[in-house]
Parts: sequence; structure tokens; C-alpha cells
Amino acid sequence: MSTTAQPSTDGAPTRESTLEVRGIEPVPDHERHGQVRELFPTWVAANISVLLLTMGAALAVNNGLNFWQILICAAVASVIAFGMVGVLSVSGKWGGAPGALLSRATFGVRGNYFPGAILWVARFGWETINAVTGAYAILTILDLLFDVKSNNVLIVVTLLAFVAVTFLVSGMGRKVLNICNKWSTYLFGLFSVLVLIYLIANVDWSSVFDKKPGSIALLIAGIGTIAAGGISWVPTGPDFARYLPHSASGRKIVSTTVSGAALVLVPMVLMGGVMAASNPKLASQNTDPMSFLGGMLPTWLAVPYLITALVGMLLINSLSMYSAGFTAQTMGVKLPRAMAVSINAAISLIGGLFMMLVAKDFIGQFITFLTLLAVSFSAWIGVYGVDMARRSRRTVRYHAEDLMNTSRTSRYWYTGGFCWQAMAAWAAALAVGLCLTKVQWFTGPLATTWVGRHGLGWAATIAVSATLFALLPTPREAGREGL
Repeated sequence: MSTTAQPSTDGAPTRESTLEVRGIEPVPDHERHGQVRELFPTWVAANISVLLLTMGAALAVNNGLNFWQILICAAVASVIAFGMVGVLSVSGKWGGAPGALLSRATFGVRGNYFPGAILWVARFGWETINAVTGAYAILTILDLLFDVKSNNVLIVVTLLAFVAVTFLVSGMGRKVLNICNKWSTYLFGLFSVLVLIYLIANVDWSSVFDKKPGSIALLIAGIGTIAAGGISWVPTGPDFARYLPHSASGRKIVSTTVSGAALVLVPMVLMGGVMAASNPKLASQNTDPMSFLGGMLPTWLAVPYLITALVGMLLINSLSMYSAGFTAQTMGVKLPRAMAVSINAAISLIGGLFMMLVAKDFIGQFITFLTLLAVSFSAWIGVYGVDMARRSRRTVRYHAEDLMNTSRTSRYWYTGGFCWQAMAAWAAALAVGLCLTKVQWFTGPLATTWVGRHGLGWAATIAVSATLFALLPTPREAGREGL
């Protein structure tokens, strides 16, 4: 039976306008006018990133995978990562609230600060990566069209412009994002088809299909690398499902999420692998991950493709900042959601300047970040998933007033504001995941085990957190059980 989240008592607006002013407070039933199909362009837009081309090329060059293995890698990663996004998004329609707020019911109103802080920091990193990629796209367009070469002043200006537009769009809210996602999907799809046609006509397909398959170990590791980007969206999945009515189908939420993501992710990764056959250097664009398009494609195709990709990267960052605003409010930032987003915008600007002006190995840092991101988010996913499974058997799954109540009178106070079972499972899994991880500047003590060598630290982290939380005594909320 569907839950009925209680209406917010903080005077939130009862009618959705173009500019969304609602913060973390749960959406009351009479404002639930969303439709499942709106999720499709959302998850299409969330994957419009030219970095997927570089990652596909890395699978071919660094992992030694052939065409069919790259296809398997991209398809499996899409189903695994965005399958989890879809499943956990269902909690958004149950409680009508963003994932950062619903997580209070899992970890306790105080305990939620700990995983919330890590998720928030991870958001900073993801937004910085996207901002840098977007700025490089602008620089490449300027070079191709006007022969304007990159310099430090131009880097600062382009990065600032990208972050400013991202802040503007994300601050407008869900309705504006849905409109932008829809049209960017059409445009990017059109130019991606043109790029695909160009590749079909110009790539040496004999060299592509004659390539010998790589090892199973590197195939499995590649799946983890591609899936890591999708895993980063899992905690924010409920944010985009919170306006759905209780009658919305959970299966449709999952299938729409997976199909929207896979529609872009699979061909983009595969195209990167194909491009690598003609230009193996694509896998090692350490300083500028966008400039390769100027050499791979004619200007008449490279420029519009980069422009549509730039719009896509703006939307990716806007979606991320949209959710980051909720996380900031959940962490106690006393600002409206639109203004809370400014914190992430400022940090992504500072981090982006460091990466573009100081750091050199962009792709290496990107892969390191994705690896750590997957582990940190996976510890949360396992615990939250088990908590969702338990709530699925209840009549009322989340109580709106108690989610907003951070005092000891909240039913989610547990013991001193902490759900010790959730906290213990989360902390233990996070430690295990880090022990299994190997990145540029860190090697865990278990990184040489079979799980570590195959890049399955994220999967082990989910398994450990879910198993421990399931085996520990079931937390008891204040009030009558089952309400």
C-alpha cells in the first residue's frame, strides 16, 4: 500500500511555479503532478558528457578491450548503476522528499550528518570535474572557430562563465531543468547520430574488429570504472522522483531511468572505443580532454557537437548542484535551496582553477576521483537499500513532520540522534571499501586481493554495508511501529 507523506507545516507554497522555491521539505500530495516519463530526459541529460568518449577510449587502449567487450562493459555498467538509481528513486515518491532528507530516517537526524558530509564533498569533486570539462569545451570551440589559443586569463573567464550559468539553471529548479533536459536530449541525439555516421564512413573498421579481446579481469574492472559515474547519482535519484504521485509505477521508474541513461552512455562509450582505433592518444588526454575532437572530426561537425555537449555538461552540473542544495540544507545550511547551491558553485570554481592552472594529469585525477566516489557512495547505498526494503512493508513509509524535526521528539531520533546499526554498517563498509581500493596516491592493504585487482571494491562495499545492516537488530523508531 502506498504511503501518504504528511503535508509540510512550514508554509511552503502549494502551487509549483517556474522558479522552484521549495527546499528539502516534503512535497504534499496535492502538489504531486510529476510524470514518470519526465525522468527519461533527466537521465539522458545526466550522461551527456564527452568524457565518456575518453573513458571508452581508455577501455580500448589501457584495458586492451575489443569492440564487443566495450559494448558489454557499457551495457552492464548502465544496468547496474542506473538500476540502483531507479530502485532507490522509488523512495522519493514514497516520502516526497530528496534523498538527503529521507536519509535521516535511515541514519538518524544526527547520524545523517556523517554520510551526508561525505556525499556533499563528493558532489564538490563531481561538479569541479564537470566545470573543468565544460571550460575546456569552450576553449576548444574558440580555438576551432577563431584560432584563439588558451591562456590563463581565458581559462579563468571560461570557467567562471560555465559555473555562473550552471548556478543560474540549477537555482531555477526542477521545472526549468526538465525543459532544458528535453531539448538538449533532442539536439545532442541529432549531432551524435551525425558523428556516428561520420565515424562509420571514415574509421578503419578492420582494425576495430580485428583487435583481440582483453582479459576478463580488465573487463570487470572496466565495468566498475564506467559504473562509478552512475553510482554517484544514486543518492540523488529520489530528488527527481519526489514530485511523482504515489500511484506512479516503481517498475516504470526503474526502466525509464535505465533506458534514459543507457541511450547515451552505451553509444558514447562505444564511440570512444572506436575512435581510439584511429587515435590511441585519445585515451591519454591528460591536460585537455576536449581538444581531440578538433583533430578527429571536421570543424563543421566538431563545433556544433561540442556546443551541444557543452549544454549537456551544463545540465549535468545543474542537476548535481540542484541536489547539492538539498544536501547543504540537510547539513544545516540556513539558506534557501537556490542560495545553498552557491556554496557548491564557489567550491567548484576554486577547484576548477586548481585543476586547470596547477594540476597536469586530468584523466588520472578523474579516474582516481571516480574510484573513490564509487566507494564512498556505495557504503550509503547498501544501508539505505536495506532500510527501503524494510519500509516497503509498512503502511506509511516516511513521516514528513518527523523528517523535518531535528529535536529529540522526532521518531527518527533513535539513540541520541543516531541509528547506531546504520552508522556501524556504513562505517565498516566504508573502511572495507577503502582497503580494497588502489588509486594514484593511495593503495589499500587489500587492493591486491582478487576483489581489489578486479576493481570490485564498490560492489564489496555495498555487500558489506547491506549485509551488516540486515544482520544487526532492526532499529526501532519512536512511536508505534507500522505507522
